[in-house]
Amino acid sequence: MQKYNDKICNQSGQTSIFVKKDNNLEGTVKKSTGSWYYVEDTNGEEWACKIKGKFRIKGIRTTNPVAVGDNVKFRIVQETPKEGLITDLKERKNYIIRRATKLSKESHIIAANVDQAIVMASLIYPETFTLFIDRFLVTAEAYRIPGIVLFNKIDLYDESLMEKLERLTNIYTKIGYQVCTISTKTGENLDQLKSLLKHRQTVIAGNSGVGKSSLINEIIPGSNIKTKPVSEAHKTGKHTTTFAERHTLPFGGCIIDTPGIKGFGLVDMHKEEIYHYFPEIFEASSDCKFHNCLHKNEPGCNVKQQVEEGFIDSGRYRNYLSILQDNEEKYR
Repeated sequence: MQKYNDKICNQSGQTSIFVKKDNNLEGTVKKSTGSWYYVEDTNGEEWACKIKGKFRIKGIRTTNPVAVGDNVKFRIVQETPKEGLITDLKERKNYIIRRATKLSKESHIIAANVDQAIVMASLIYPETFTLFIDRFLVTAEAYRIPGIVLFNKIDLYDESLMEKLERLTNIYTKIGYQVCTISTKTGENLDQLKSLLKHRQTVIAGNSGVGKSSLINEIIPGSNIKTKPVSEAHKTGKHTTTFAERHTLPFGGCIIDTPGIKGFGLVDMHKEEIYHYFPEIFEASSDCKFHNCLHKNEPGCNVKQQVEEGFIDSGRYRNYLSILQDNEEKYR
């Protein structure tokens, strides 16, 4: 006789399903819709899972206690269709997080257990501002995740935009970031990008319309993710990816696609540590007069001096001050 416990609603709303005690499986979350988590088990089979209530009351102040990329344990609810109940969350290697848009919660985990994080940007249709790029990179630095800057739509760039692209590429490569330039329309430089993605689990984020879904369609034949044209009136993108989803790459590795976002709010950072996540500012700070220098208007600030002398990019410095002010207002 089978043993059961834990009542759970299935996808049709019925509540007469019970969990089999003797069927404990492990897998990786490949998609999250907020209420259902789609888990790929070790045999490559996919299960639609709910989570046990304990995840909701652990005091984790996030909108999603389980994220795409998480390794979990789950029990079988029923085998046809394949449904389960996530019972345990295995320890994370890392995760990348941003401030949630919902007022009742503090943060939203974008993805877990990643080897690298790509911020995808464009200089036109829509334009990605460097403040967005720098907020993303700061978060990746904070969680010790290597960051990559990826500029798309280079087939649309005129001479002035190509000059801007070269300038930004020099700024980010100088401070240690890898920068890639591609066109998902023409396929330019996609092989170079594939070599960076191979055998790694990569999360990719960016504003709506920069081409994340188009990129995945290009590098994973047959994926057929829906795309929409950029709004002609506002030159902004339209949301096509609604939920984060993990895709297996045919040449090895995985890429976690995320919904397009307008802003990237930082969480869990105190003002005294923000400059640690700007590599060039952190390096220059060792020669500041005061050890607790915030690099705003303190005397003897080596960071400000290097900005004035052109060794630190003034735009990056302004973005640092913007993030610092945002943090101070939040805690105030």
